[in-house]
Amino acid sequence: MGNIARQREIIDRRALLDQLSLAAQSMRPGLDRSAFVAPLKAALAMGRAEIRRRFEATGDGAATVREQCFLMDQLIRTLFDLVTQAIYPLPNPTSGERLAIIAVGGYGRGELAPYSDIDLLLLFPYKRTPHTEQVVEYLLYLLWDLGLKIGQSTRSVEECLRHAKSDLTIRTALLEARYLWGDQALFHELKRRFDSEIVKGTAAQFVAAKLAERDERHKRVGDSRYQLEPNIKEGKGGLRDLHTLFWIAKYIYRTDDVGKLVGLGVLSAEESQHFSRAQSFLWTVRCHLHYLAGRAEERLTFDLQTEIGRRMGYTDHEGNRGVERFMKHYFLVAKDVGDLTRIFCAILEADQKHKRRLSWVRWGNARRALSGFIVDGERLTIPSEDFFKEDPPALLRLFQVAQQNELDIHPRALRAASQSLKLVNQQLRGDPEANRLFLEILTSRKDPETALRRMNEAGVFGRFIPDFGRVVAQMQYDMYHVYTVDEHTLFAIGILHKIESGLLKEELPLATQLMPTIVSRRALYLAVLLHDIAKGRGGDHSEIGEQIALKLGPRLGLSAEETETVAWLVRWHLLMSSTAFKLDIGDAQTIANFVERVQSPERLKLLLVLTVADIRAVGPKVWNGWKAALLRELYHRAIEVISGGLSAEGQDSHVAAAQAAVRRLLPDFSDAQFATFAGRGYAFYWLSFDAATHARHARLMREAEASGAPLTVEKRVDSQRAVTEITLYTADHPGLFSRIAGALAVSGANIVDARIMTMSNGMALDTFWVQDSAGGALDRPEKLAKLAVVFENVLTGDLKPHRELARLPAFPS
Repeated sequence: MGNIARQREIIDRRALLDQLSLAAQSMRPGLDRSAFVAPLKAALAMGRAEIRRRFEATGDGAATVREQCFLMDQLIRTLFDLVTQAIYPLPNPTSGERLAIIAVGGYGRGELAPYSDIDLLLLFPYKRTPHTEQVVEYLLYLLWDLGLKIGQSTRSVEECLRHAKSDLTIRTALLEARYLWGDQALFHELKRRFDSEIVKGTAAQFVAAKLAERDERHKRVGDSRYQLEPNIKEGKGGLRDLHTLFWIAKYIYRTDDVGKLVGLGVLSAEESQHFSRAQSFLWTVRCHLHYLAGRAEERLTFDLQTEIGRRMGYTDHEGNRGVERFMKHYFLVAKDVGDLTRIFCAILEADQKHKRRLSWVRWGNARRALSGFIVDGERLTIPSEDFFKEDPPALLRLFQVAQQNELDIHPRALRAASQSLKLVNQQLRGDPEANRLFLEILTSRKDPETALRRMNEAGVFGRFIPDFGRVVAQMQYDMYHVYTVDEHTLFAIGILHKIESGLLKEELPLATQLMPTIVSRRALYLAVLLHDIAKGRGGDHSEIGEQIALKLGPRLGLSAEETETVAWLVRWHLLMSSTAFKLDIGDAQTIANFVERVQSPERLKLLLVLTVADIRAVGPKVWNGWKAALLRELYHRAIEVISGGLSAEGQDSHVAAAQAAVRRLLPDFSDAQFATFAGRGYAFYWLSFDAATHARHARLMREAEASGAPLTVEKRVDSQRAVTEITLYTADHPGLFSRIAGALAVSGANIVDARIMTMSNGMALDTFWVQDSAGGALDRPEKLAKLAVVFENVLTGDLKPHRELARLPAFPS
């Protein structure tokens, strides 16, 4: 557990035991515990306060968790002595009445966060006796009286072993078991039998099970170490990943000192230092989290990140806020943890599968040569330790050959790549062969995301493209982006590849349709890579990114025309989304301004696919059917203008075509009825909706005018676009739109778009597309029914939306 400085300032066990023993003398055995609670609570509070004072003075989380553990150790030892000596003394205990208190779990490792549970194993040799049951019950009640969260099990040695054989969680807990107090010989008996009956001969099984457990945990918590509100305990790259390394090392090598793995050749000295630094940093963050939240909080949420960053000394720098610098450090540490655990666990897994230590090349039937590398089973590796030193471009070729042959990369080869990053210098960055290899990896039709992700994890990507290295672990401090810049970029490249492969045809039909017709394919892939490359530098990242693209394109072997296309796409990668989502794309001037910037069909197609990949990669809930519809509509309107636009004669022709199309959908209308309907709409109306919508409007107007209703409301759920379409037909008057919009807000609906039409008869035909607070269609029948009532009340003046809105909270709870 390490040395604890000035221990008695945390807790004086002897003085506390004397105080409790004195109180026990005036009590009848086994009765009221109240006399003990006050002095115990006081000792616990004083100890915790001292530990927190030290933490706030030093910021040393690793020391804090050891001190918390020491405090609990001393407290439990005191209680055990009190109960066995003063409450239920047993002058001549039999061998069956022996009892040991054992710390397990994180507490067994000697690590205890401020508000973590305390896991105890109360161990007896055979079956429970009346005396052991009395002692255990009284001890646990005292701990609960103190408000401690105790996770306890009371078992015999035989029960422990039986459960450990079938339950991986219990086996892991016993692996970390630490003697606390009581019969020490009993503890040693358990450890001896655990080693001989459980551990021996089961290393391969344990490694495989722990890795499967880790993968399942990652899926449950979030399979990315770059989520912007990470779980520092259970998340990818968090403490639990370090614990996995610790468990496997202890199971196989029987050591709980990671430093000793260096001597065993499992970790390098540098990797051991990375482990220690990462563990210390994560413990410090976790202690801050617990203290700030006042509970066992493990998720590093937005509302806590700024304060923790400030407490840990991260200040604002030009272009980067203190919280962004803190979170970048966090994600770099998480990356280090991922590198360590991936290499360590993969090597040990391979060792156990083959029941012997690996050499650089495993001779046998599975070995074959490939492009200067060695294929070892299903993994690509290198023929010698100095391979990269002799051939630096092989640092790129390793990933390209693995990608093209759909092979995994051996962890020893990845480690060698990570240890050879000094070879990725200016000379290698200027090497035409190295740049050709990188561009092939990026634009390959064989899963470029995975290849680039491997390069990023090894550190090669950021060294070869230094501008990308600057955004590795770069967070975007808002609730919109879910991932760091580098992770978002890799996801976007993966989305682009899936679009090109036709894997997203149902979800992204237009982008899938356009992709095969794109001429500048290499430019598109590079633009996706570079679109956020200048985030975190201050200034406009699109403009800075444009300059980076102009320099990088020629280096990678792109032509001047391709480079210009990349630079344009990076500069204007937000143009299509901002136009579609923030402006009125039904306005001809909006389309004209957009087309003036885009100019060519090829650029329009490139921009559409880039925009879709970018939005789709932001986060799981950002892309929806409505955004798809807006982008699709903008694309079609723009391509029509680029291809020739509409003259006055063309507009008349389109109106006539639209009216002819809707006439075919209204066989129940007489010619006179249809002529009346057709005369109600101006040209803009006929060019703003499709034939099916026009037909619905015609029937809506006919029914409304036949009934004489002052307000007619039609509601339609559009599941494909994840919106509810609400159409109102009523007399037009000033302020109508704002009153209806207010009514929708009062009803809890978010307006994502609206079309306001005034018909030739003075009536308003207003259409709203709305979503609920979760970004889905408003489809609950009771909600839809309520909307109609609210509209009627607004239009009759019975409801004042501005007053109702004033009563609503500033943010939804």
